[in-house]
Amino acid sequence: MATVIGFLGLGHMGGPMAANLVRAGYEVVAFDPAPAARDQARADGATVADTAAAAVAQAEVVLTMLPNGRVVLDVYRDVLAAAAPGTLFVDCSTIDVADARQAAELAVAAGHRALDAPVSGGVSGAAAGTLTFMVGGAADDFAAALPLLEVLGGKVVHCGGAGVGQAAKICNNLMLGISMIGLSEALVLGEKLGLRHDEFFDVVSTASGQCWALTSYCPVPGPVPTSPANHDYRPGFATVLMTKDLGLAANALRDNGVDGRLGLLAAELYDRFNRTAADKDFSAIVTDIRTRSGEEQE
Repeated sequence: MATVIGFLGLGHMGGPMAANLVRAGYEVVAFDPAPAARDQARADGATVADTAAAAVAQAEVVLTMLPNGRVVLDVYRDVLAAAAPGTLFVDCSTIDVADARQAAELAVAAGHRALDAPVSGGVSGAAAGTLTFMVGGAADDFAAALPLLEVLGGKVVHCGGAGVGQAAKICNNLMLGISMIGLSEALVLGEKLGLRHDEFFDVVSTASGQCWALTSYCPVPGPVPTSPANHDYRPGFATVLMTKDLGLAANALRDNGVDGRLGLLAAELYDRFNRTAADKDFSAIVTDIRTRSGEEQE
């Protein structure tokens, strides 16, 4: 078990993750440019550094949870020289596969080790320590990181080499975005045909249309009390993040010559929805479909 963990990025996901590492007995040295995030990390028991470079200087493992690939690469360029030789960098951000591979190359060129380890499970999973980690990188580096990732997650999967963890995340969220749109269209159609939400749920949750989006994250109030639909669509997993992930998936579809028409359409629909509902949970797209369906019939 590593004794010192550097943690860069203390937002809605990174903050609870850092706190869980502290509770597990790790010494966490953290940094975030936002004063409120630093204050919360300090209250959670982490040591707060003045700069990102200072946060990694004594660390054996560095975790990053950052908003996009450009920021990840900028942070790596800023801190790699400050880290001790052989430091293991574990990036938990969701970024493009090419950016993940470039980040790993930068780390290795600087004498370090690197994993891409994006997560699924949202803010609630980060707080509860039940995230799913999809990890790309060398097997021995995965083994070294596994004990601390198991503190943060309920499932940790080594998916392959550098960038393959990001590939798994992009593919997963491509499926999730498509399924949430399909489920929402079916729910709105059911409404038009006189099918109540509870009856819809009772049938479909045990029929061939069953999916995680329905049984764990139902986009209408009632059937799943813990879903954001019961809390005015507070995220959860915000529309802005789903839009980002589907944008990454759309780029990957195009770059790799995949005839992914549903994926491209899902990216387009969420991009449109994001213009007015970026701060809502992504499951709120059912309200957009309902509104547009009403408009079409007027």
